[in-house]
Amino acid sequence: MDKETVKKVAKTAHIALSDEELERYGKDLSEILDYFKILDEAPEGEGFGVNPVEIADVLREDEPGIFYDPYELLKDMKTYENYVRGPRLL
Repeated sequence: MDKETVKKVAKTAHIALSDEELERYGKDLSEILDYFKILDEAPEGEGFGVNPVEIADVLREDEPGIFYDPYELLKDMKTYENYVRGPRLL
């Protein structure tokens, strides 16, 4: 990888590199890109996505419950404009 590209990558990452480091990281980045080329040549798996185990959403059934009237619950509480007042925080 050429020095100018490595400089742009380093600038994007907010890293200051010396000329020696530019040479070394240029070589390292080239090797990394070569490994990705090898992965591109690998055969694709049939029928597998990211996760080989099928994941399905499982939802529970809605069950009827007891409905409480909110105004009935608030009637015996100390409220202010239908808000429950708690202790004052310091």
